[in-house]
Amino acid sequence: MKKIGKLVILSLIGIFIVFSCTPEKKYSMVKLKTQEDSVSYYLGLTYGSGLKQAKFDSIIDYKSFMKGMSAAIEGDTMPVSQFVIQTYLSTYFRELQQKQLLIQYKDYIAENKAFLEANSKKDSVVTLPSGLQYKVIREGKGPKPTLNDRIKVHYAGKLIDGTVFDSSYKRNEPAEFNVGQVIPGWVEAMQLMSVGSKWMVYIPENLAYGAQAPQGSVIKPYSTLVFEVELLEILPVTADD
Repeated sequence: MKKIGKLVILSLIGIFIVFSCTPEKKYSMVKLKTQEDSVSYYLGLTYGSGLKQAKFDSIIDYKSFMKGMSAAIEGDTMPVSQFVIQTYLSTYFRELQQKQLLIQYKDYIAENKAFLEANSKKDSVVTLPSGLQYKVIREGKGPKPTLNDRIKVHYAGKLIDGTVFDSSYKRNEPAEFNVGQVIPGWVEAMQLMSVGSKWMVYIPENLAYGAQAPQGSVIKPYSTLVFEVELLEILPVTADD
């Protein structure tokens, strides 16, 4: 109960700060008789304004909201555990964000889908059941790595419009990583390549970053990733691995 109380107070303070920094508007005065009336009304205004600015006003059922407030304030114990509350809210807002992103990137999603469909019709391109696509530029004669192997590769990654987002070639330094610790498209592709091979690999968004694009990157949500990759070496296993 004390933890929830602290969270509510901190939330109110945070919303009050945001609210107090917004441009001043003319509000009709409400007659408040006591100090308790004033505090209650102003907290309601502040909390309501914060919910509106966060665009939560359209999803709030106010009767249920007030029941929850009353239960938290008046009850000796919380009727629902904090774990259940946090899990439910996290799931809800994650799904809500995904729905909003699907709407926002609808055209981009269609563009990436069309690219993969057109690419799959090329004679040189192999499409796997997972949706991963690849084209062999050079076939190596070495062994194929397994999920637990560490490998050395050279690569250049770009979006379907040609925008390069990463390149070991530009850094003039091959990359090293464990096969099982990268995005699913890389995990699948690397186990199919032989050392010495050079491929073009086309990774659909569901085998890449999906809706969760890396922060600070030019990669957008739902991006298909196109890689030119050379598998240079399977590295010896060390004690740290």
